[in-house]
Amino acid sequence: MEIMKWEKDETVAILTMTNGENRQNLVFSDTLNKMLDEIIADKTITALVITSNDEKNFSQGIDVVWILDKAQKKDYQPVIDFIRGMDVVFKKLVTYPVPVIAAINGHAYGNGSILSCACDFRFMRADKGFFCFPEVNLGIPFRPGMNAFIKKAVPMYKLAEMQFTGNRYTAKELETHHVILKACEDQADLMAQALAFAKTFKKKRGIFGELKRRLHKDIVEILEAPDEFVSGGAFSLTIDD
Repeated sequence: MEIMKWEKDETVAILTMTNGENRQNLVFSDTLNKMLDEIIADKTITALVITSNDEKNFSQGIDVVWILDKAQKKDYQPVIDFIRGMDVVFKKLVTYPVPVIAAINGHAYGNGSILSCACDFRFMRADKGFFCFPEVNLGIPFRPGMNAFIKKAVPMYKLAEMQFTGNRYTAKELETHHVILKACEDQADLMAQALAFAKTFKKKRGIFGELKRRLHKDIVEILEAPDEFVSGGAFSLTIDD
Protein backbone atom coordinates (compact mmCIF):
# COMPACT_ATOMS: atom_id res chain seq x y z
CA MET A 1 0.00 0.00 0.00
CA GLU A 2 1.32 3.43 -0.98
CA ILE A 3 1.62 5.68 2.09
CA MET A 4 3.09 8.73 0.37
CA LYS A 5 4.02 9.95 -3.08
CA TRP A 6 5.68 12.91 -4.72
CA GLU A 7 5.28 14.87 -7.92
CA LYS A 8 6.58 18.07 -9.47
CA ASP A 9 4.87 21.37 -10.13
CA GLU A 10 7.45 23.16 -12.27
CA THR A 11 10.53 23.08 -10.00
CA VAL A 12 8.62 22.48 -6.75
CA ALA A 13 8.38 18.95 -5.34
CA ILE A 14 5.09 18.14 -3.63
CA LEU A 15 5.35 15.24 -1.17
CA THR A 16 1.87 14.02 -0.26
CA MET A 17 1.14 11.66 2.63
CA THR A 18 -1.61 9.31 1.45
CA ASN A 19 -2.41 7.02 4.39
CA GLY A 20 -5.44 8.60 6.05
CA GLU A 21 -4.41 9.77 9.51
CA ASN A 22 -0.78 9.28 8.40
CA ARG A 23 0.24 7.59 11.63
CA GLN A 24 4.00 7.34 11.94
CA ASN A 25 5.79 4.02 12.36
CA LEU A 26 8.90 2.32 10.94
CA VAL A 27 7.42 2.03 7.44
CA PHE A 28 6.58 5.74 7.59
CA SER A 29 10.09 6.83 8.63
CA ASP A 30 11.79 4.50 6.13
CA THR A 31 9.56 5.67 3.28
CA LEU A 32 9.90 9.35 4.11
CA ASN A 33 13.68 9.08 4.34
CA LYS A 34 13.89 7.40 0.94
CA MET A 35 11.52 9.89 -0.64
CA LEU A 36 13.44 12.89 0.70
CA ASP A 37 16.58 11.41 -0.86
CA GLU A 38 14.79 10.84 -4.18
CA ILE A 39 13.52 14.41 -4.28
CA ILE A 40 16.82 16.10 -3.55
CA ALA A 41 18.57 13.88 -6.11
CA ASP A 42 16.56 15.75 -8.76
CA LYS A 43 18.80 18.75 -9.37
CA THR A 44 15.95 20.79 -10.86
CA ILE A 45 14.03 20.90 -7.55
CA THR A 46 14.15 24.34 -5.91
CA ALA A 47 11.63 23.83 -3.06
CA LEU A 48 9.64 21.10 -1.31
CA VAL A 49 6.04 21.21 -0.07
CA ILE A 50 4.89 18.51 2.37
CA THR A 51 1.15 17.90 2.73
CA SER A 52 -1.54 15.18 2.94
CA ASN A 53 -4.46 14.19 0.72
CA ASP A 54 -6.71 13.24 3.64
CA GLU A 55 -9.84 15.35 4.10
CA LYS A 56 -9.28 15.77 7.84
CA ASN A 57 -5.65 15.06 8.71
CA PHE A 58 -2.14 16.23 8.02
CA SER A 59 -0.68 13.66 10.43
CA GLN A 60 -2.00 12.35 13.75
CA GLY A 61 1.53 11.55 14.96
CA ILE A 62 3.01 8.27 16.10
CA ASP A 63 1.26 4.98 15.43
CA VAL A 64 0.40 4.17 19.05
CA VAL A 65 -1.33 0.88 18.17
CA TRP A 66 1.78 -0.32 16.33
CA ILE A 67 4.09 0.70 19.18
CA LEU A 68 1.92 -0.94 21.85
CA ASP A 69 1.81 -4.14 19.82
CA LYS A 70 5.61 -4.18 19.56
CA ALA A 71 5.96 -3.42 23.27
CA GLN A 72 3.59 -6.24 24.26
CA LYS A 73 5.64 -8.64 22.17
CA LYS A 74 8.88 -7.17 23.62
CA ASP A 75 9.92 -6.54 20.03
CA TYR A 76 11.61 -3.25 20.81
CA GLN A 77 14.09 -2.97 17.95
CA PRO A 78 11.57 -1.79 15.29
CA VAL A 79 10.44 0.98 17.65
CA ILE A 80 14.02 2.04 18.30
CA ASP A 81 14.68 1.98 14.55
CA PHE A 82 11.59 4.14 14.01
CA ILE A 83 12.72 6.72 16.59
CA ARG A 84 16.20 6.86 15.09
CA GLY A 85 14.73 6.95 11.59
CA MET A 86 12.62 10.00 12.45
CA ASP A 87 15.72 11.68 13.87
CA VAL A 88 17.30 11.20 10.44
CA VAL A 89 14.18 12.71 8.84
CA PHE A 90 14.32 15.71 11.16
CA LYS A 91 18.03 16.25 10.52
CA LYS A 92 17.45 16.07 6.76
CA LEU A 93 14.67 18.64 6.95
CA VAL A 94 16.59 21.17 9.04
CA THR A 95 19.58 20.90 6.69
CA TYR A 96 17.74 20.29 3.37
CA PRO A 97 19.40 22.49 0.74
CA VAL A 98 16.09 23.82 -0.57
CA PRO A 99 13.24 25.43 1.41
CA VAL A 100 10.75 22.99 2.94
CA ILE A 101 7.17 24.20 3.37
CA ALA A 102 4.53 22.32 5.38
CA ALA A 103 1.04 22.74 3.92
CA ILE A 104 -1.00 21.65 6.94
CA ASN A 105 -4.35 20.58 5.50
CA GLY A 106 -5.95 19.18 8.67
CA HIS A 107 -5.19 17.90 12.14
CA ALA A 108 -1.50 17.97 13.07
CA TYR A 109 -1.04 16.23 16.41
CA GLY A 110 2.08 15.11 18.26
CA ASN A 111 4.70 13.91 15.84
CA GLY A 112 2.59 15.35 13.04
CA SER A 113 2.86 18.88 14.40
CA ILE A 114 6.51 18.19 15.28
CA LEU A 115 7.20 17.15 11.68
CA SER A 116 5.82 20.47 10.47
CA CYS A 117 8.08 22.30 12.91
CA ALA A 118 11.12 20.68 11.34
CA CYS A 119 10.15 22.37 8.07
CA ASP A 120 11.32 25.90 7.29
CA PHE A 121 7.86 27.41 6.82
CA ARG A 122 4.26 26.46 7.56
CA PHE A 123 0.90 27.27 5.97
CA MET A 124 -2.37 25.91 7.40
CA ARG A 125 -5.99 25.91 6.31
CA ALA A 126 -8.27 27.92 8.58
CA ASP A 127 -11.52 26.08 7.94
CA LYS A 128 -10.47 22.65 9.17
CA GLY A 129 -7.99 21.05 11.56
CA PHE A 130 -6.20 21.70 14.83
CA PHE A 131 -2.52 21.86 15.76
CA CYS A 132 -1.66 20.24 19.08
CA PHE A 133 1.14 18.88 21.27
CA PRO A 134 -0.83 16.30 23.33
CA GLU A 135 2.25 14.67 24.87
CA VAL A 136 1.57 16.08 28.36
CA ASN A 137 -1.75 14.22 28.41
CA LEU A 138 -0.24 10.99 27.07
CA GLY A 139 2.76 10.88 29.40
CA ILE A 140 5.20 11.13 26.48
CA PRO A 141 8.26 13.38 26.99
CA PHE A 142 9.63 15.52 24.20
CA ARG A 143 13.03 14.22 23.20
CA PRO A 144 15.94 16.70 23.22
CA GLY A 145 16.21 16.95 19.44
CA MET A 146 12.49 17.61 19.09
CA ASN A 147 12.59 20.45 21.60
CA ALA A 148 15.56 21.95 19.78
CA PHE A 149 13.85 22.38 16.43
CA ILE A 150 10.37 23.08 17.77
CA LYS A 151 11.89 26.21 19.33
CA LYS A 152 12.79 27.51 15.89
CA ALA A 153 9.13 27.26 14.84
CA VAL A 154 7.25 28.33 17.97
CA PRO A 155 8.05 31.40 20.12
CA MET A 156 9.17 30.30 23.58
CA TYR A 157 6.34 32.05 25.42
CA LYS A 158 3.81 30.19 23.28
CA LEU A 159 5.71 26.91 23.24
CA ALA A 160 5.58 26.62 27.03
CA GLU A 161 1.82 27.12 26.96
CA MET A 162 1.35 24.61 24.13
CA GLN A 163 3.50 21.90 25.71
CA PHE A 164 2.25 22.28 29.27
CA THR A 165 -1.47 22.50 28.47
CA GLY A 166 -1.78 20.17 25.48
CA ASN A 167 -4.39 22.58 24.10
CA ARG A 168 -5.52 22.56 20.47
CA TYR A 169 -4.88 25.61 18.28
CA THR A 170 -6.49 26.88 15.09
CA ALA A 171 -4.67 28.25 12.09
CA LYS A 172 -5.74 31.79 12.97
CA GLU A 173 -4.22 31.47 16.46
CA LEU A 174 -1.00 30.06 15.04
CA GLU A 175 -0.79 32.88 12.50
CA THR A 176 -1.14 35.46 15.28
CA HIS A 177 1.85 33.96 17.08
CA HIS A 178 3.91 33.50 13.89
CA VAL A 179 3.98 29.70 14.11
CA ILE A 180 2.62 29.63 10.55
CA LEU A 181 3.03 32.17 7.78
CA LYS A 182 -0.57 32.14 6.66
CA ALA A 183 -3.97 30.84 7.73
CA CYS A 184 -5.55 29.92 4.38
CA GLU A 185 -9.27 29.96 3.64
CA ASP A 186 -9.63 26.35 2.49
CA GLN A 187 -7.79 23.46 0.85
CA ALA A 188 -7.55 25.13 -2.54
CA ASP A 189 -6.24 28.36 -1.03
CA LEU A 190 -3.77 26.41 1.12
CA MET A 191 -2.12 24.69 -1.83
CA ALA A 192 -2.25 27.78 -4.02
CA GLN A 193 -0.51 29.93 -1.41
CA ALA A 194 2.02 27.28 -0.35
CA LEU A 195 2.98 26.60 -3.97
CA ALA A 196 3.13 30.29 -4.88
CA PHE A 197 5.44 30.90 -1.94
CA ALA A 198 7.58 27.87 -2.81
CA LYS A 199 7.99 29.14 -6.37
CA THR A 200 9.52 32.41 -5.13
CA PHE A 201 12.64 30.45 -4.19
CA LYS A 202 15.29 29.99 -6.87
CA LYS A 203 18.32 29.83 -4.59
CA LYS A 204 21.53 27.93 -5.19
CA ARG A 205 21.64 24.78 -3.10
CA GLY A 206 25.19 25.30 -1.91
CA ILE A 207 24.58 28.59 -0.12
CA PHE A 208 21.05 27.71 0.98
CA GLY A 209 22.16 24.44 2.53
CA GLU A 210 25.16 26.06 4.19
CA LEU A 211 23.01 28.81 5.68
CA LYS A 212 20.69 26.19 7.15
CA ARG A 213 23.56 24.08 8.50
CA ARG A 214 25.06 27.12 10.24
CA LEU A 215 21.75 28.45 11.50
CA HIS A 216 20.73 25.05 12.89
CA LYS A 217 24.16 23.83 13.99
CA ASP A 218 22.99 23.45 17.60
CA ILE A 219 19.93 21.46 16.52
CA VAL A 220 22.00 19.06 14.43
CA GLU A 221 24.43 18.49 17.31
CA ILE A 222 21.56 17.59 19.65
CA LEU A 223 19.97 15.28 17.05
CA GLU A 224 23.31 13.50 16.59
CA ALA A 225 24.02 13.15 20.34
CA PRO A 226 23.21 9.90 22.21
CA ASP A 227 19.63 9.90 23.48
CA GLU A 228 18.82 8.50 26.92
CA PHE A 229 15.46 7.23 25.65
CA VAL A 230 16.94 5.01 22.95
CA SER A 231 20.41 4.22 24.27
CA GLY A 232 21.79 0.82 25.08
CA GLY A 233 19.18 -1.01 23.01
CA ALA A 234 16.32 -0.03 25.34
CA PHE A 235 13.81 2.77 25.19
CA SER A 236 11.34 4.55 27.40
CA LEU A 237 8.38 6.08 25.59
CA THR A 238 6.14 7.14 28.46
CA ILE A 239 6.35 8.53 31.98
CA ASP A 240 3.49 7.29 34.13
CA ASP A 241 3.72 9.44 37.26
